[in-house]
Amino acid sequence: MITRKRLAAGAFGLLVALSAGLVPAGTATAADEPGAQESPKVELVLDVSGSMRAKDIDGQSRMAAAKQAFNEVLDAVPAEVQLGIRTLGANYPGDDRKTGCKDTKQLYPVGPLDRTEAKTAVATLAPTGWTPIGPALLGAADDLEGGGSRRIVLITDGEDTCGPLDPCEVAREIAAKGTQLVVDTLGLVPNAKIRQQLTCIAEATGGTYTAVQHKDELSERVSQLVDRAAEPVVNPVATEGAAACAGAPLLKAGLYADREKFSEHRWYRVDVLPGQELRASVSIGADRAVDRDYGVLLRAVTERGREIVRGSEAGDGRTDVISTGLRYPKAPLDDDLDGEVKPAAESVCLQVSNSFSALASVKTTPGLPVELTIDLVDGPDASSDVASFGLGRGWWLLGVLALTGLVAGLLWGWISRWRFAVWRTN
Repeated sequence: MITRKRLAAGAFGLLVALSAGLVPAGTATAADEPGAQESPKVELVLDVSGSMRAKDIDGQSRMAAAKQAFNEVLDAVPAEVQLGIRTLGANYPGDDRKTGCKDTKQLYPVGPLDRTEAKTAVATLAPTGWTPIGPALLGAADDLEGGGSRRIVLITDGEDTCGPLDPCEVAREIAAKGTQLVVDTLGLVPNAKIRQQLTCIAEATGGTYTAVQHKDELSERVSQLVDRAAEPVVNPVATEGAAACAGAPLLKAGLYADREKFSEHRWYRVDVLPGQELRASVSIGADRAVDRDYGVLLRAVTERGREIVRGSEAGDGRTDVISTGLRYPKAPLDDDLDGEVKPAAESVCLQVSNSFSALASVKTTPGLPVELTIDLVDGPDASSDVASFGLGRGWWLLGVLALTGLVAGLLWGWISRWRFAVWRTN
């Protein structure tokens, strides 16, 4: 996970290009172990602070529009989705900041949905207090403990009023735990500062930010996000790279998530059998303000340190995600060898490095989100005499084209000379 663009990713086009048909890993060391299929879980987190009284959404108050949207969403929740509702700012109307910033509560528990009960709970809400977004996100993450697809949908009309607990930092901490929990945010007010905070929360966890100013838009977007939770997804497996190849985790084919500090090197290992081709790609997301020029490097080396192949990419601040990849085909065993000889795997070390930097005021922890894709496929046929990683059989095509051009040139020259000789004779 990872999701960037971004986890957004999309986000991460190169992962698809290099890893078509990828099977998700089950664990960081036993990627092929089947896991129990758990029901997708969603928790809707609704801002019920005093500012939700404002009547600027299709002539209704923000609170009334949110309630109507919730009723429509609850009617359409897929049967397989376990849904819960949490509020922030719904219970404390006073001026004590310390108390107001603890005002978050689960209104309806995550589980099989009783539509009537959930609608009744929503109907009792009235705009009341503060906007403790950070504490609400922490509470929602606890509500959604466990595996499977998990999603928080935050609907709010303002930025957090309970600093110094920055909700964006909270979202990064949630993502850094490798919980594969996505947070989507919806802003009810077209304010640049609010948009910046909600975008940061979403991007830190691979979610999305949407600005909505009409009740129909709100209902439609929340329904889309709830439905998305029911769709099968490939969740990256949390792993932790080492400072050197010797202590690196052994990975199998799969999608992995990690965190890497600014300008850090992290190592992973993959066993490649004779006749297999290793395909690896890495994407690093800039989930905070970074300097404009940066790069990412992915190297495959032997255990003794000899470089096999590398891939690199540079960025200039125009995108939030930077990706690169590599391919390494290991030659098959000689056909003359005894068939009873067990093929020995080669342990290939993968080094992931980045050249991100930032101002001293930017927090460097947790590290930047990393998604690493590993795939092992049948290598190219030795009889094809593949000459390079890039062109492969394309060399044959170039040779045929060159030969064809030469023959065509000679024929055209001979025909031209013959026609000229005929013309002179006449």
